[in-house]
Amino acid sequence: MLIGLTYDLRSEYLDMGYGEEETAEFDRAETIDALENSLQQLGHQCVRIGHARQLMKRLVQGERWDMVFNIAEGLHGIGREAQIPAILDVYDIEYSFSDPLVMSMTLHKGMTKRVIRDAGLRTPDFWIAAGREDAGRPEFGPPYFVKPVAEGSSKGITGRSVVNREEDLVPVCLDLIFRFRQPALIERCLTGREFTVGITGTGAEAAVLGTMEILLLEGAEKSVYSFMNKENYEELVRYRLVRPGQDESVAAAEILARKAWQVLGCRDAGRVDIRCDETGIPYFLEVNPLAGLNPKRSDLPILCSLLNLPYSRLIETIMASIAKRIQKPKD
Repeated sequence: MLIGLTYDLRSEYLDMGYGEEETAEFDRAETIDALENSLQQLGHQCVRIGHARQLMKRLVQGERWDMVFNIAEGLHGIGREAQIPAILDVYDIEYSFSDPLVMSMTLHKGMTKRVIRDAGLRTPDFWIAAGREDAGRPEFGPPYFVKPVAEGSSKGITGRSVVNREEDLVPVCLDLIFRFRQPALIERCLTGREFTVGITGTGAEAAVLGTMEILLLEGAEKSVYSFMNKENYEELVRYRLVRPGQDESVAAAEILARKAWQVLGCRDAGRVDIRCDETGIPYFLEVNPLAGLNPKRSDLPILCSLLNLPYSRLIETIMASIAKRIQKPKD
């Protein structure tokens, strides 16, 4: 199979003058190398395409591929993760991971939580603040957890994200609103354990790959899996594999994560982030249907390493899900 690779290369954007935080979600060259090598080991031919504008240029020139393996995050707009899937839909080219609707909805954490809540799944109380007036009137009391409504890689999450006093809420929200040019999401702050659950497959065939607990070490920003903690994970974070058969909270978290994945219509592979309250009951925080695939630094491959699952096997599992999903009926 001839596979095109779409991605946002972080070094290209840094060379254009974008900052470290702005490009936090973008990929390093080692990610593209590892993905290409794994696909070639599976017997596929790979063509590097790059970001959305490079994709459009090559499509207009008449170039085509059997499918596109897309890990591009996009640069502008709340619908940025949907841009490449939407372009490929126009040309009727199959691609990895979720469709434009799911990509747009899940990047907006508030919209995602509304769907989750309407489906009867547990998620913390929340409020979306688009400005000063909204920030001052959530319908629940402190402590609060505040983050941008449509960012990934813990962008905008710092030690200030936990707000213990009502009078401190407005300035924290306004700072995020102006810095990221989008609303702030205010959640009831949960103080229990934090998990990320890996999921593979689509629909009824979705399955839990495994779960790891996120443990902050000495020197880390307290109580938050922040941008700083994630960027310096080797010194500040420990990831621990946890098993549902040995831990009731983990078992409940995996059931919740799989249901959320199915309700939201996510495809092929990704992660669901879960946080427990003080009693150990898990709540849905957010989903990542376009999970990072850096073989060393990204949470999903880190989970695979704890499971002794080689990176190439993860890519093979994703490709098997895609093949099953796009298989056309025989004449």
